[in-house]
Amino acid sequence: MMQLISIIVTLIVFSLYTLGGYSNPAFAASETLAESTPVVQDVENLLNQAFDATTTGKFAEAETYWTQIIKQYPDNAAMWSNRGNVRVSQNKIEAALSDYNKAIELAPNAPDPYLNRGVAYERLERWASAIADYNHVLELSGEDAVAYNNRGNAEAGLGNWKAAIIDYETAAELDPNYAFARANYALALYQDGQTEKAIRTMKNLVRKYPNFADMRAALSACLWEKGKRGEAESNWVAVIGLDGRYKDLEWVTQVRRWPPEVVNALDKFLNLQ
Repeated sequence: MMQLISIIVTLIVFSLYTLGGYSNPAFAASETLAESTPVVQDVENLLNQAFDATTTGKFAEAETYWTQIIKQYPDNAAMWSNRGNVRVSQNKIEAALSDYNKAIELAPNAPDPYLNRGVAYERLERWASAIADYNHVLELSGEDAVAYNNRGNAEAGLGNWKAAIIDYETAAELDPNYAFARANYALALYQDGQTEKAIRTMKNLVRKYPNFADMRAALSACLWEKGKRGEAESNWVAVIGLDGRYKDLEWVTQVRRWPPEVVNALDKFLNLQ
């Protein structure tokens, strides 16, 4: 899936792309359980285990815990949505969609299951379905920065870069600390031919977040293509020390899902063209 970056948000709040984590614990399990049924000690232990397994990337183990909790609280939408999250992380997309659909059935006015289902639809490249879910999130919660960012990703999947630029910029304005929304904005600008503005935005991000490997890698590629070879190589030295995955064009294209023009620039840089 292209991750420019699409975020899964619910009870645990974790992202498919860990560097793009974004906290918005609006759909909190402890609160919803407390509203419906007293939380017994065993369930509290299961929740703690589910939290720990999810946040440490033990997704199969986490799925087992969420399933046990669902058996005890089958009417709790947050539990279904969170199991959907760990299923997406195991690439069990259809099973995840079933969980999100159940969460939406139980809590039709909660935005997070729609947001999470949109991410699953992106994994299937069902861009229109993802956009519909993000639109619904924005109907429920009009200033949701993650929904704007994710809708930008789906628009990018359709090649609608100008629409994506607007969504990324809106997300970054709603949450000035949402670095990946601003990064996605910069990448989309480059794809749209606004190269100087894109590079200026990348430089600003690297200045603010010196360890932001994604932007240093993109900046290296774009500067190289502009003929600024020394500056490009200087940034690349930092990238290698931070995240070696940017040497893998397939990962950048298929997983991180940079726009084609930025991928092409990175290809030229890596192959010294």
